[in-house]
Amino acid sequence: MGALDAVDLTSVGPWAVAVVEATGSTNADLAEQARAGAPAWTALVAGEQTAGRGRLTRTWSSPPGTSISLSVLVRPARPVNEWGLLPLITGLGVARAIEALGAPAVLKWPNDVLLPGDDERKVCGILAELVGGPTPGVVVGMGVNVSQARDELPVETATSLRLVGVSVTRPEVAAAVLEQLGEVYGQWDRYGWAAVKDSYESACVTLGRTVRVELPDGTGVLGTAASITPDGRLLVRTTSGDRAFAAGDVHHLRSI
Repeated sequence: MGALDAVDLTSVGPWAVAVVEATGSTNADLAEQARAGAPAWTALVAGEQTAGRGRLTRTWSSPPGTSISLSVLVRPARPVNEWGLLPLITGLGVARAIEALGAPAVLKWPNDVLLPGDDERKVCGILAELVGGPTPGVVVGMGVNVSQARDELPVETATSLRLVGVSVTRPEVAAAVLEQLGEVYGQWDRYGWAAVKDSYESACVTLGRTVRVELPDGTGVLGTAASITPDGRLLVRTTSGDRAFAAGDVHHLRSI
């Protein structure tokens, strides 16, 4: 089945796409397929997701007809120690897709896609998960808010394409994301981080800002986001020296 809103999405760019009307989690479904031997460049699109997961154990759900949820399976040729860059690469692909649809988009490290047209609220969340087996791979899930009104969004910091004046269909969003992600991922897989580094850093509004990084243990670090390391960590300049973070919840702070 490859249709969403009566639009055929069976094959978009290099992806072999399956479409379901609704599911609990596209990531969980595709990870199961990956463990059963599904090939790289497999994508799963859902019109409704009821039990999706975001970073840091958050939930990600989408009401019927207003969002697009999709996951992709990749089996990179790059060394495994470079796979941590995939969330950043995916964020860049989604941001490019949203810009192609007519809305300026920026990134908050590592992969939150924000819309400057709505006070840098979040339009897309991304979660990457390693899948083991004889041929390891990574399943990357994305949820893009398409047509929600303000009162239909789960939190005040969220937004949708509709709220910045972009009127598009869900198949158009899914196709744009898959096309742009295929291009960015292909560049990285062939040539490494150097091929996409400048583009990512240009789009990442975290860099140069005063930030507070909330760590999984509940502590926080205050400093200036200085750069992205070659393995995708955020380098923060603090009063006690530079620190690089592979995980954490980043808050952009306003200058006083």
